[in-house]
Amino acid sequence: MSASALPLPSYAPIPDMMISTMPFLPGYRVQRVLGATFGLIVRSRGLGRNITAGIRSLWGGEIHEYTQLLEQVRHQALERLRDHAKSLGANAVLSVSFDTSEIGGIMTEVIAFGTAVIVEADASAAQPVALR
Repeated sequence: MSASALPLPSYAPIPDMMISTMPFLPGYRVQRVLGATFGLIVRSRGLGRNITAGIRSLWGGEIHEYTQLLEQVRHQALERLRDHAKSLGANAVLSVSFDTSEIGGIMTEVIAFGTAVIVEADASAAQPVALR
């Protein structure tokens, strides 16, 4: 089996924390906003990956080594975001986004950031939407 045919590893959802890219969680009410939270990681691509990726880039297409690296790094950034939010007392993080940048041409910085909040289940019935 060629390296390009190998499946990328899948990562489990982050346990013990509700993390959403939306500014709300359906069925929950924000009780308290604790503030900004983040998870940051800087990772070197490594000489081996750079050489392999450089050779693969000659033919074009996806560079699987970098795709896998960024998938791992984003997951680690989310884990760090969760840990930081927990240290603030949060049980959820809303409006989560990622930012990625390159440092010195050999390292990649990934930050996951959002708003740490305390939410509780909202028992009130949802209001129907009517267009008039």
